Amino acid sequence: MNLVLNAQALKKPTNVSINNNLLLKAKQFNINLSATLEAALVEAVNAKQRELWKQENQAAIKAYNQMVESHGLFSDDLRRF
Repeated sequence: MNLVLNAQALKKPTNVSINNNLLLKAKQFNINLSATLEAALVEAVNAKQRELWKQENQAAIKAYNQMVESHGLFSDDLRRF
């Protein structure tokens, strides 16, 4: 699930500093730096957004878990295992 990537968004030229040896290896293997960085940033931003969501909803999650612990799940009577 890509929460941040808009494939139609404009690209913005950016300068980055990269370890020279790593850059040489990436070029040797024909690794697309822009695509690789973009994919890594999508993962990093999504992870931060998930963590923020968990923090913001921690009280509701705790309350739900307490309710399930006290009352069980609505489907408890329907399960056959």
